[in-house]
Amino acid sequence: MKDQRPLESIIMSALSTFTPPQLSDLTLYFSALYHRHHRRIFSLLSSPTLFSLTLHHLHSLSLHHKSLLIAKHLLFKLAIFTHFMHNNTILPPPSTASMKLRDLDAVLLLLLLCELRQHDPEALDLPPSRWRLVLCQYIAKDALKLSSIRGSNREVIMKFIEMVAKCKNFINAMNDTDGNGGKDRKEVATSVAIVVALPSVEVSGGRGRECVICKEEMKEERDVCKLPCHHLFHWICVLPWLKTRNTCPCCRFQLPSDDVFAEIRRLWEIVVKTSDSAKFVGVV
Repeated sequence: MKDQRPLESIIMSALSTFTPPQLSDLTLYFSALYHRHHRRIFSLLSSPTLFSLTLHHLHSLSLHHKSLLIAKHLLFKLAIFTHFMHNNTILPPPSTASMKLRDLDAVLLLLLLCELRQHDPEALDLPPSRWRLVLCQYIAKDALKLSSIRGSNREVIMKFIEMVAKCKNFINAMNDTDGNGGKDRKEVATSVAIVVALPSVEVSGGRGRECVICKEEMKEERDVCKLPCHHLFHWICVLPWLKTRNTCPCCRFQLPSDDVFAEIRRLWEIVVKTSDSAKFVGVV
């Protein structure tokens, strides 16, 4: 059953499970990222040439590729969130959705244009040659806030929640256009980097233990593959499985994949489960 709670409520519930150091680390990291993105926006708006090139690149993209850019942007935010959810030190999150600078500029401009359209539906009825000046006037209203956001943890967190919720709503809207509401999930392969990093362990006390894929016994003192959920399989059996699926054959534990939308679903489910656990223990 689909969770009917507002996205902001789910994120806030998950945030309530963070320890003070985790919340502080997340705030510091996202504050730096927030300022980096705003510097890119200011660079775009202050350079007519860069703005024109970025807008031309944006216009050249299909709707699918525009949605993919926003999906990668959201995936990076979710990767940050789940990284600090499970770590107590301020370390860079994994580069789950690395993006070229040209694409980063394009997605930041696209989100800014969407925000302006929502704020003032008629603002972009002007010729595109006037958009840079319109955006300059719009963003100037927030310029004074930027000098104080670094000292306001609440403002940083609220900006983070707003961005994740906004992007997630966009992805949900894109799923609703596929004719089935995104219900039919295709199987996706496990990320190659994850497969390569899987540990090989020696079977001990394994009499009677079988590989659920081939149904044959795993012999003692032979190396087998161990998934993050601790289930063991013959390497020769699990590798073909992971080439087409990113789930454990036993418990359906999801491993990371290289599919952007599948990764968004996987990480979002982690956020929702954390939020549910917060409700269950009465944290929120």
